[in-house]
Amino acid sequence: MEGFEEIESVLYIAREISVYKIPPLRVNEGHRANDWGDLASPLWKGRLRVIENGRKAVLMFEDGQTGIVFARAEYDPLRPSVEAVLDSSRYFVVRVEEGGKKAYIGMGFTERSDSFDFNVALQDYTKRYKAALNPPSPTTETPSPHLPPGPKKDYSLKEGQTFTISIPGKSGKPGNNSNLLSSGPTGSGSGGGVPLLPPPPSGRQK
Repeated sequence: MEGFEEIESVLYIAREISVYKIPPLRVNEGHRANDWGDLASPLWKGRLRVIENGRKAVLMFEDGQTGIVFARAEYDPLRPSVEAVLDSSRYFVVRVEEGGKKAYIGMGFTERSDSFDFNVALQDYTKRYKAALNPPSPTTETPSPHLPPGPKKDYSLKEGQTFTISIPGKSGKPGNNSNLLSSGPTGSGSGGGVPLLPPPPSGRQK
C-alpha cells in the first residue's frame, strides 16, 4: 500500500556500552572477555539501541551526542547475531554483516542490570517472532482445562421427565419424595412438596 510506513519501536536503550576488537574464535571453544586485552581501553564507546521495525530487529551502535552510527547488526532469532561470552554476564559478541562482509565485535555493559535488561528484550522479541511464524489456527478449539476429556454429555431433562430428591428423616413410602419440578400445593402438610421461598419484597410495597 502506498504511503504505508512500518512503525518503529525501541525495545531497549543502553546509554553507554563499550566495543572491543576481539581475536578469532578458537576451534571448539567459546568467546571469553578475558582474551580481549585491556577491557578498560575499548575500541569505541557510545549508545546502543535495539529497534524493531516491522518483522526485523536491529542493534544500532550510535554516538550518544550526534547519533552517528558506528555499526549496526540485524538480529534474526532463527540465526542469532548475539552470543554471550563464557566468563562474564556483562560481555557479548555481536556479528556485524554489511555488503556481504562479516565481522565480530565484542560488546560490554558497565552494569549487570543493563546486560540483564538487554537479554530480556531479545528474549521477548524472539518469543513474539516465533509466535508470528506459527499463529494458532482459527478453526482449532482449545479444550477447557476445567472439563474432562471425552464426548460431551446431554444432562438436560427431556419432555415429560422429572427427578426426585429424598429428604432426610422422611419415610421411604412412595409419595414422600418431593418432586422439585412439580407445581402442586406447597403447604406445610407432611406429604407436601418443598416450600418455595417468597420473592424478595418490591420497592413499591409499603
